[in-house]
Amino acid sequence: MQKKGIIISNISNMYMVEDCDSNNIIKCNARGKFKEKNITPTVGDYVDFCIIDETKNEGVIDDILDRKNYIKRPKISNLTQIIFVVSMKMPKPDLLMLDKQLAFAEFNNVKPLICFNKIDLVQNEAISQIEKIYTQIGYEVINTNAKDKIGIDELKNKLKNNITAFSGNSGVGKSTLINSIFSNDITKEGSISQKNKKGKNTTTNTFLYKIDESSYIADTPGFSTFDISEIKSEELYKYFIEFKDCACNCEFVGCTHIKEKNCGIKDAIILGKISEERYNRFCKIYLEIKDKEAHKW
Repeated sequence: MQKKGIIISNISNMYMVEDCDSNNIIKCNARGKFKEKNITPTVGDYVDFCIIDETKNEGVIDDILDRKNYIKRPKISNLTQIIFVVSMKMPKPDLLMLDKQLAFAEFNNVKPLICFNKIDLVQNEAISQIEKIYTQIGYEVINTNAKDKIGIDELKNKLKNNITAFSGNSGVGKSTLINSIFSNDITKEGSISQKNKKGKNTTTNTFLYKIDESSYIADTPGFSTFDISEIKSEELYKYFIEFKDCACNCEFVGCTHIKEKNCGIKDAIILGKISEERYNRFCKIYLEIKDKEAHKW
């Protein structure tokens, strides 16, 4: 009998599939046809599977259902939301990383949510200045102090009906936030799970942890190190969402928005429609991608 499930983990090509009807966890192999077609089932995939041994809770994956998205590094499918955690102090806000992350989310068609954590360590004015840059663009921002559980309920509500990953540099407070959401200590050494650790190394495998019937947190350690080289340098501006409408006012076709004159994006900065700080970070990211493209071969 064919069943529908979601892959919640994959270790050494052994897939743990949660049955969407019974919520039972079934240990599954994948049909050989996937290898022949060069397709790999991935954590987050919704799949059709059948049980081959009920006493051992073992089954086999027959088909992968249509994906909303697929992220190559780290591998995960159908991610609907990434919460980008930025520390306001200790460490100081890394807005260059945040802008890379936002471009990554836009490129992969995943909803971004910005979380400014450790708000108790800085003045409200400092928070407001940074927050304004992103709320004016249209991004949603939640301010939190994980240790005192400020903003935790609001953050938890945003997880409803989503497969959510948390991302941020080391020390920004991801683990404390997730522990606060779950109300117990489930994160250790930068990873939600200890199940696949070897020594002191953090697991590189992705796991889905269920919050309720339709909500999961994805433990994706790879999101802490962003590689946005999949984005072409000449297309980067498309993923700075406030740039897109202004780019059509550029005089030159193929304007890079870096050195050219009569650039619609630069004009928008003068008019105060685009943050000059964010534009400067765009330039840094553009040159970083351009350099990688030049040395690709």
